[in-house]
Amino acid sequence: MTVHPKPPGAEPFFLRTDLGQRFCLFHPPAGLRCHGAVLYVHPFGDEMNKARRMAALQARALAAQGYGVLQLDLYGCGDSSGEFAEARWEIWKDDLAAGCDWLLARLSAPLTLWGLRLGALLALDYAHGNTRHPLAQLVLWQPVQNGATFLTQFLRLLTANAMLADGADAKKPDKSTGTAALRAALLGGEMLEVAGYDIAPALAAAIDSRDAAKLAPLGCPVHWIETSAAPERPLTPAVVRLADGWREAGVDLHLQQVTCPPFWSTQEIAESPALLAATSALFQGAPHGLS
Repeated sequence: MTVHPKPPGAEPFFLRTDLGQRFCLFHPPAGLRCHGAVLYVHPFGDEMNKARRMAALQARALAAQGYGVLQLDLYGCGDSSGEFAEARWEIWKDDLAAGCDWLLARLSAPLTLWGLRLGALLALDYAHGNTRHPLAQLVLWQPVQNGATFLTQFLRLLTANAMLADGADAKKPDKSTGTAALRAALLGGEMLEVAGYDIAPALAAAIDSRDAAKLAPLGCPVHWIETSAAPERPLTPAVVRLADGWREAGVDLHLQQVTCPPFWSTQEIAESPALLAATSALFQGAPHGLS
């Protein structure tokens, strides 16, 4: 079980769903007036654990600004019900719906989805065509733009581990196994263990098929924050292409770049005051119709 230090003022609880319970941490809004409700969508695998510190810091900052923030562990993740091997994309989308339902029942306030990395792609997929929970805005931290590319990069971890492993292990690929072969095996129906996580073929196929270019969020403003190791580094061509495509499709997109370490993957837990400040500024003064 993951140990969750309780931030000041936070309320830990388990949210009941049709598939067990989801561990949640709610940061109630400060002050007499609630400006809005925010649901945090965490990233994939160990990135979730590396990012917990930044997610908690941002949630507390938003709560201090008068927003109620819910951190929810998706099915099979953290202290929620289920094993990661049983996780499915559609179950995770149902988890977002359950989190939105809880927030709106508690606060009855304009709703924001805030996602990091693959969590941002999940938030986009949920928002696309969503009519159940009208959104006031989307906040995307370093969103995964293409699920197939993300899956390939994630499988490289298994290839690298196999290259470093000592001795033969029938359950792991040998040194001649490449990422392409692993990808074919996984999408062909074979369960694989990657960095300590058992990835089901159905989940891999769902991730593989998601493409942010096809999920243009038209119903609300979108705040996309890209991170960069150096302030002079330009946005990547892939980011520029996707942003241009979204704008051509009519997305109300606000894209900015912030100098920030990749805290979701650093060996030591890292923080980024610049990213926290940039995100808090998006909520200052209840922007884009939030009240």
